[in-house]
Amino acid sequence: MSSFDLVGIGMTSQRTRDRLVKRLRDHGIDDERVLEVIGSLPRHIFVDEALAHRAYEDTALPIGHGQTISQPYIVALMTAKLLNEPRDRILEIGTGSGYQAAVLARLVKRVYTVERIAALIERAQSRFRALKLRNIRVKYDDGSLGWPEQAPFDGILVTAAAREVPAALIEQLAIGGRMVIPVGDDDGQELRIIDRTPDGVREERVEFVRFVPLLRGTQA
Repeated sequence: MSSFDLVGIGMTSQRTRDRLVKRLRDHGIDDERVLEVIGSLPRHIFVDEALAHRAYEDTALPIGHGQTISQPYIVALMTAKLLNEPRDRILEIGTGSGYQAAVLARLVKRVYTVERIAALIERAQSRFRALKLRNIRVKYDDGSLGWPEQAPFDGILVTAAAREVPAALIEQLAIGGRMVIPVGDDDGQELRIIDRTPDGVREERVEFVRFVPLLRGTQA
């Protein structure tokens, strides 16, 4: 069985996904739209075949190049916090496996996602095609720069920890828009919500998290 197979067997059964959704509910995720998407999305195609049997565990998994696919709880939490109100155009920083972008694509009109590691982009795009997700656009670039040509965005979601919130991302956030971003270093990180208002920026701290660092530049 290939990791891109969409027909579930055993580990990819709906019952397995339902157990994951129950765990997320037990941990406080109550956004039914987000839970429905996570319960229907085949997470096993976003990991290597050798790890497919662990795809529906509530844990982060390696995807190569020093990167991970985020823990489902964190994906659900960040998505729910970002989409606290309807938002049409979302920028994601850090495509990675493509899983977070795929979750967003089933909830918003358009997802723009930036990845600095070229080797990850081709596989992510193959997964998007397999799932017929045609509302995702991918760019190979330094994620800390955002995607200024497509700005402003209604929401920005960052899947790597920045030492400080990149000014370029705040500038690309529409008035009334929201950013969800982990901030910190190896000594500690916290998930923050950044709301851009007509009067400036409002910030809220959510909880402690653990992400790979947001690095500058690109990598082949």
